[in-house]
Amino acid sequence: MNRDYKGRAVVLGEYILDTGATVRAAAKVFKVSKSTVHKDVSERLKVEEPELYLQVKAVLEKNKSERHIRGGMATREKYKKIPRP
Repeated sequence: MNRDYKGRAVVLGEYILDTGATVRAAAKVFKVSKSTVHKDVSERLKVEEPELYLQVKAVLEKNKSERHIRGGMATREKYKKIPRP
């Protein structure tokens, strides 16, 4: 999958669009780095499939606007697991 980066960009874009996945989640599923996913969907996809790029960009912007909420929830869960004296 590493050699066919143009095809990978389209597959990644479709996956993110279908699932609403974050860059980190998509990277984990496809076993590539976050940098690779980001480059594929923000640069390569723009050239290969401009319409798909715009749709994926909207999903990534939504994820970006919500990340502070997810971070706060993760911290809350972390501290729930720590026993209190």
